[in-house]
Amino acid sequence: MANPLFTTKAISKGGRAGGKVALADGGPWFHTEHDKALGGSGEGSNPEQFFALGYANCFNGAVLLVAKQRNVDASKATVTVEIGLSKDDTSFALSARIGLALPGASREQIQELLEAAHQVCPYSKATRGNIEVELAVEG
Repeated sequence: MANPLFTTKAISKGGRAGGKVALADGGPWFHTEHDKALGGSGEGSNPEQFFALGYANCFNGAVLLVAKQRNVDASKATVTVEIGLSKDDTSFALSARIGLALPGASREQIQELLEAAHQVCPYSKATRGNIEVELAVEG
């Protein structure tokens, strides 16, 4: 890594089914389990849920950044991220649907913010060209 501003480390024990995961610097351990759609009990969390949480929060920050640059008040913006897991030719693949709602903004303004945020969000940069991503105006 080239001089990161911040790093974090996670620990996983036992894998996806019946395992647990936590941050190395403390915090709760989360029980992991396959989703019911994948034959599991669904009584735990899974990597796709954690990815959706992180992506949604990061993307919301990117929306706030680009909105500020455009003198748009995005303090009431709501970002939703749906992460899909599907089979591909060799194993599994992820997909994402990113939605943005901003009360009082036009559909065009929201679309512009979505597209601009998608260019600067670190999660979007990391996944660009690697997973299918849909941007959606909501609200």
